[in-house]
Amino acid sequence: MPVPKKRVSSSRRDMRRAHDFLTRTYAIVCPNCAEPVLPHRICLACGQYRGRQIIAAKSAEKAE
Repeated sequence: MPVPKKRVSSSRRDMRRAHDFLTRTYAIVCPNCAEPVLPHRICLACGQYRGRQIIAAKSAEKAE
């Protein structure tokens, strides 16, 4: 069974883990209704994606 010959230093371990962080996802502003939307997703406020109406927009009366 293979066993490491020497202990891995904390510097080498941390350099290996330098790319294991999470990247933050930023919201963009919907060009139609100016609501924040995640990129490459349908705007749930107005129902549009890339200038086309995909789903019916949610209205405030239906939420009550």
